[in-house]
Amino acid sequence: MEYFVKPHEDEGWFRYWRDNRRRWYIDVLGLRPDRVDFREHAKETLSHYSKQTTDIEYEFPFGWSELEGIADRTDYDLRVHQERSGADLTYLDPDTNQRYLPWVIEPAVSVDRIFIALLIDAYDEDVVNRERRVVLRLHPNVAPVQVAVVPLSKKDELIVIARRLQSELQARFRTEYDQTGGHIGRRYRRQDEIGTPFCVTVDFQSIDDKEVTIRERDTTTQERIPIAKLSAHLAKLIETGPRELARHASEQKRWYSILDGRGFEGTPMGVYVKKSDLLLGSRGTSETRIAGAAEGPVTGSSSGAPDVANGSNF
Repeated sequence: MEYFVKPHEDEGWFRYWRDNRRRWYIDVLGLRPDRVDFREHAKETLSHYSKQTTDIEYEFPFGWSELEGIADRTDYDLRVHQERSGADLTYLDPDTNQRYLPWVIEPAVSVDRIFIALLIDAYDEDVVNRERRVVLRLHPNVAPVQVAVVPLSKKDELIVIARRLQSELQARFRTEYDQTGGHIGRRYRRQDEIGTPFCVTVDFQSIDDKEVTIRERDTTTQERIPIAKLSAHLAKLIETGPRELARHASEQKRWYSILDGRGFEGTPMGVYVKKSDLLLGSRGTSETRIAGAAEGPVTGSSSGAPDVANGSNF
């Protein structure tokens, strides 16, 4: 993209685009801040058209590499084109009635690298209730499915409620309906693997109390919400994004530093090691946590739906 600015006003706009593009990767796409950084081009490495260039880089498993470059091209593009074409490419400013040849700030993006970074950043493995779980911790903004509606069983009275909820929610969120066979925990796991941030479970108590259970992907915590308030509550959760969810998770579970470096395979059952940290070589210290603290059914719910893939409740 070429963004046109007034001559000699390039410095401020260059900083604007540089800072806001990095913020977009972190705040909108949800990439981890410690894996997104700037790399300034030295003068001797600048392209012939560039006054200054900054790359936004991501820490891939193979090392730091460019996601995007922002270049201050001054008037090079339009000046050279004007000289060789003979066309007048100056712009008449309607406010000042003055003509000038615009200067250019150019952010250049690689869509392929963004998708690779999203998948690498989101992929994780942990242990929940003594079972290994693969989870894609995608930001709700980029998750293919934001909300999955899952009836606890295939009973008609639950399906009617779940289908109505799906119809209402899909007008506002990217929604999937899942009434496939298997325990509810297995369906949660499938949604975890594709990065769905929230599951809405319709159980038999929903028929009487007009409430459903929201199950959150990253913390596996569950809460009962009145159906009438469901859409607004989900919107608030999705707007909050992963940093607030991570803060909530830290309140639910204790974290410890790894001292022996045994890695995922050597971890005692029930203790979680962030394999993504070990694989990607994060700048921070790899961490462990005690898992499963929030995996039981929600207090006051009769669903009996603990977050276990092979539970015996059904």
